[in-house]
Amino acid sequence: MRRQQSLLILILILLVSAIVILVQLPLRLGLDLEGGSQLTIEAQPTEEIPVISDRDLEAVLLVVRNRVDGLGVSEPLVQTVGENRISVQLPGVSDPAQAERVLGGTAQLEFREQVNNPEVQAQLQVRQEELLELLQEQERLIGEGREAELAATEQAIAAKEEQVQELNEQLYESVGLTGKNLEDANVTSTRIDGVWSVIIDFDREGGEKFAELTRNIAGTGRRLGIFLDDELISAPGVGAEYAETGISGGGARIDGQFSLEDANTLATQLRAGALPVPVEIVENRTVGATLGQDSIRRSIYAGVGGLILVLIFMVVYYRLPGAIANLSLTIYAILTLACYALLGVTLTLPGIAGFILSIGMAVDANVLIFERTREELRSGKTLYRSVESGFYRAFSSILDSNVTTLIACLALFWFGAGLVKGFAVTLAIGVGVSMFTAITCSRSLMFYVLTLPDLKKPEFFCPNLQPPLAKS
Repeated sequence: MRRQQSLLILILILLVSAIVILVQLPLRLGLDLEGGSQLTIEAQPTEEIPVISDRDLEAVLLVVRNRVDGLGVSEPLVQTVGENRISVQLPGVSDPAQAERVLGGTAQLEFREQVNNPEVQAQLQVRQEELLELLQEQERLIGEGREAELAATEQAIAAKEEQVQELNEQLYESVGLTGKNLEDANVTSTRIDGVWSVIIDFDREGGEKFAELTRNIAGTGRRLGIFLDDELISAPGVGAEYAETGISGGGARIDGQFSLEDANTLATQLRAGALPVPVEIVENRTVGATLGQDSIRRSIYAGVGGLILVLIFMVVYYRLPGAIANLSLTIYAILTLACYALLGVTLTLPGIAGFILSIGMAVDANVLIFERTREELRSGKTLYRSVESGFYRAFSSILDSNVTTLIACLALFWFGAGLVKGFAVTLAIGVGVSMFTAITCSRSLMFYVLTLPDLKKPEFFCPNLQPPLAKS
């Protein structure tokens, strides 16, 4: 009895915790239910790669998938379309511009050494001052609402930025230290003014090259140029104290006056790796729920209606055990949804189908237990022994059916993609939780009922039981 009470307390704690999780962490919905962003990426040929082959497109696909994972999007759909395009569907992403920045840049990182060229330095300083004046002019025009003059100023800014970029490329020379030498990249903040940095870790070869580069420019007044896609994003100096050894340790910090969003974007791109060829976003749009509200509503009605019929059948056919099973199924549903929210599972329509199917598996487990219990009652055993034997005899069948279902889920997840994986995940979680509720929750409630004299009656467990076998 004490063991059953302990289990009931544990179940109550889990139930309260699950409700708190569902309140604090709303369930994520997929693109078919909630909508999101959809991008089409086109791989661009280069002089080195004049024709985009299937191999090149697969390499781009791999990098894009890694970047999507860095966005923290669950259940994304990333697939090739045609000969040189990739379709990316991001459920729940409300800022397609951020997704475009992360997925569209090639993220070719390179560390370069500044050369001693006073003439280019002088030209660069003049162009930077002119660019600063144009940016100030742009802010003034925006503040005054003079949109007619704003377009010309923006064109001048773009031309000036291009000139600055060309001069920077002349001022810095390559030393062979690129993003291929990176092992990791993370975001950090060392200031209180909202400016963020990106911490990078080199591999062994990269650490040696970085130490040599910083040793060469330490104390000379020349700078270390950090370029992303041939654009200078940071140009730190190196103190004279590193003139003998350089900056060792295999790491560095990129300071570029980044906001948190910009720093996260850069870190995600660097971790995912550089794209093998340039890409262009040819389509970027926000999409609504692909199923439509009417389809979603009908699906919900069908699911809820089916569950209600199952609950009614369990009570009518199995009487008191059926009511206990319904209570267990309610607990099961809450625990399963809490697991979905806690693990960040994105619910799509196939995912919901997997959830409802797992409820059917949970009902099946209770049916096996109750039928075994009835068989024991009809054979003349006491009520307590019948219930105990019913759980014991049904366990092997329940275990076998759930293990085979989990094997099928593993195969679907391993070989499937997109929505098929979502179905496999939700079904597997549901099967695991159903094992717990059928064996632990239903069992504890059944044995607790047997301690109540008013409910400890064989006819509540097996209607039409013959009087000679009705001893308890």
